[in-house]
Amino acid sequence: MNWMPAFPELVLAICGLIILVVGAFLKKTESFVPVSALTIAALVGTAFLVCGSADGVGLGHLFINDNFARFLKLLILTGGILATVVAMGYVREGGDLPFETPVLMLFSTLGAMLMASSGNLITLFVGLELSSLSIYILCAIERERLKAAEAGLKYFILGSLASGLLLYGISLVYGYAGTMEYPALTSILMASGLLPVGLVIGIVFIIVGLAFKLSAVPFHMWTPDVYQGAPTPVTAFMAGAPKFAAFALLIRIMAGPFGMLAPRWQLLLVVISALSMLFGSLAAIPQTDIKRLMAYSSIGHMGYAMMGLASASGAGIRGTLVYLSAYLVMNAGVFAGIAAMRRQGHEVTKIRDLAGLGQTNPAMALTMTVFMFSMIGVPPMAGFFGKFMVFAAAWNAGLTGLLIVGGVSALIGAYYYLRVVKIMYFDAPEGSFDRPAPSLTFVSASMGVATVLYVVGLGVITSAADAAASALIG
Repeated sequence: MNWMPAFPELVLAICGLIILVVGAFLKKTESFVPVSALTIAALVGTAFLVCGSADGVGLGHLFINDNFARFLKLLILTGGILATVVAMGYVREGGDLPFETPVLMLFSTLGAMLMASSGNLITLFVGLELSSLSIYILCAIERERLKAAEAGLKYFILGSLASGLLLYGISLVYGYAGTMEYPALTSILMASGLLPVGLVIGIVFIIVGLAFKLSAVPFHMWTPDVYQGAPTPVTAFMAGAPKFAAFALLIRIMAGPFGMLAPRWQLLLVVISALSMLFGSLAAIPQTDIKRLMAYSSIGHMGYAMMGLASASGAGIRGTLVYLSAYLVMNAGVFAGIAAMRRQGHEVTKIRDLAGLGQTNPAMALTMTVFMFSMIGVPPMAGFFGKFMVFAAAWNAGLTGLLIVGGVSALIGAYYYLRVVKIMYFDAPEGSFDRPAPSLTFVSASMGVATVLYVVGLGVITSAADAAASALIG
């Protein structure tokens, strides 16, 4: 049994267990920073191992390592690293997080990496549950806060329901196809003439389960309350790595074993994409809390990213991957800024609390403005290139209606993003924020630079996305 393709994941799992033991032996008041530093070191080391790993299939065809898996794993690891750095700044500013927080982020990242490399429907489910169970705990880890406990409970109940739907879909596929391995599924579906209705229903249930993890409409109901109630570093993590992993699964199974069934599932993805973009944009307008605003914004962004997959083409997969990389830098920067919103040691998350930020903290206002413009899709920001590529893929696929919905949603979204900019620069100051922790300043500033200079690395990112898409569809 070849285990070398899974070597980075094995190393990360061992590091996580060691870090957990180290944290248990340190004093409670002094354990968070060293445990976080060790977690970041483990994630960075794993990223280097992923870059140097070779293509291959291991563990009895349960695990696949290819360009697609490596691309998504690097996004997932980067999201985990940035969220851990934000957590360090959050605690330094007075947030109350136990040392298990970065360790749980590490194990959730591990589960997400397994999802990206799944070669079997069982590996898919195991990776998904490892990632999800860690996040259930993370949402409620500040258990003294009522909103955090509520967020954890809601996500656990609804997440369990989604996992059940996904598992039911897997059982239907196995029942009708007789296998759970992706290559074998591909061969069986290609050889089949008339497909059983039950098999198609199983595929639909799998899409529904993964759409929940992406917070796509109409499976989004958990997102605003969980984003608002969870600690800000946890929200930053949830909005990144787990969603990249869910997209990795969705792309791998839709472009792989179920690729020849595109005419049957394409309409479903088109509808989910359109509803997510439109609802996310409209529901964000009345929001007064910045974290709830970002929750509805993420729903819309997942709709845009799904537009590329709905085009059922190599160009669409490439566009989705580029969009996710752009979303990574924007999302991490915004949540670093939100984590820095503190007055007298207390976190504030109302949008009106940003009033006058252009006068009281010009640097923070500038970076937040950069992220807002990028989320709108203003060139030459990172968000523009992501939107351009998924829109182009949808155009080439003849999805004119989806393009119109996307354009209208982008115009609506411009309103609430520009409203944040207007409040920062034109409203009377509500009072200055506490001096942010250096780690929060670093994440916000570095992601701001990456957002503005995204075009510099666009060629490399696009080439990597092309290679990733080619690994799936040739």
